[in-house]
Amino acid sequence: MESFNYYSGNNFKITFLKLENYVSQENFKGWDPYDGLNSKLFQLLPFKKYRFCKLAWIQLFKRSSLNYRKVTGVPKEYNPKALGLFLSAECKNFEREKKSQSSERIDFLVKKILDLKSSGFSGSCWGYNFDWQARAFFQPEGTPTVVATSFIANALLDVYDLFKDPKLLAEARSACDFVLNDLNRTHLSDGTFCFSYSPLDKTQVYNASLLGSRLLARVYSYTKEEILRETAEGSVKYCVKAQEKDGSWAYGTLPFHQWVDNFHTGYNLECLTDYQKYTGDTQFEGVIQKGLDYYLKNFFTEEGIPKYYNNKVYPIDIHAPAQLVATLFKLGKLKEEKVLVERVLNWTVENMFDTSKGYFYFQKKKYFTSKIPYMRWAQAWMYYALSFYLYEFREK
Repeated sequence: MESFNYYSGNNFKITFLKLENYVSQENFKGWDPYDGLNSKLFQLLPFKKYRFCKLAWIQLFKRSSLNYRKVTGVPKEYNPKALGLFLSAECKNFEREKKSQSSERIDFLVKKILDLKSSGFSGSCWGYNFDWQARAFFQPEGTPTVVATSFIANALLDVYDLFKDPKLLAEARSACDFVLNDLNRTHLSDGTFCFSYSPLDKTQVYNASLLGSRLLARVYSYTKEEILRETAEGSVKYCVKAQEKDGSWAYGTLPFHQWVDNFHTGYNLECLTDYQKYTGDTQFEGVIQKGLDYYLKNFFTEEGIPKYYNNKVYPIDIHAPAQLVATLFKLGKLKEEKVLVERVLNWTVENMFDTSKGYFYFQKKKYFTSKIPYMRWAQAWMYYALSFYLYEFREK
């Protein structure tokens, strides 16, 4: 593999431009680690309705370094969450270029996102472009989730902040109705609660609930509706109570959700920070600092390797270095932790970027690397992260 010396913003910009070219050529469409059930071949098989078979099929596609999608008929498609990440990134690029660039790409992404809204719910909401079988639940294609809806609504608000189109604020406010009315809640006796991942399940996943809280808090900062702030606070307090003494969070409450991982920890930290920013409620500063200390200490090696889990290196997932940049940007710590960030980005570009084709790999495992060019999981996240990096260290 070609060796790089990438400790400079100019060279990271070169990487970004190559990625931008790849994404543009693909027109933001692509495959996803979890899109195996979109296979035309699978839909012809007699066992397609069985939970175990759906789960096994998805895991085969996700875990293998071989890409079976072409031979089994999985098309490249638009993923709503990926479009939301690209949209937020394009807003940062627009600001970085001092508004000298066209907003044509922003306009395209907004239109496509609005076209992909899920119907039949209390407010604007979005899901994924594939059926998804998880261990805890099954989500049919288009089932809205708080995760996808939160990222997309926040992206629409990023556009609103630039251009003040009231229709975009209205879409984000409508997404709050989805969070308030369609998600299930698990309550504690003290009145705090956890939002479910989607309207179809009752799981308690901390980062998902916090993403819902962040959206409510951000819209509150525009509308000043107390119901939004109060509801956000109830979810935040539930999730804060789940933080361990060392500053970590398990993924969720189910027995098979007891792992501690990199990027979901990052979600928690940035959501708590944004909640405080948008509501003025700063009572969780200590929680955030403890979590940040744990995050930086446990998920990145001296060589700059971004670990997936707190207790082992592999698999190395492209989402982890991307989330590092996003988390530190949202916490206002990107400049303070520049040495770490550039060490991690340098390792990532050297080991997980195809310089000739311009895309990032999915995962590096101990004995092999999955080089499948997933659009949402890899390209959208690194595009998002590099946009934050280039914005933070832009020439002023």
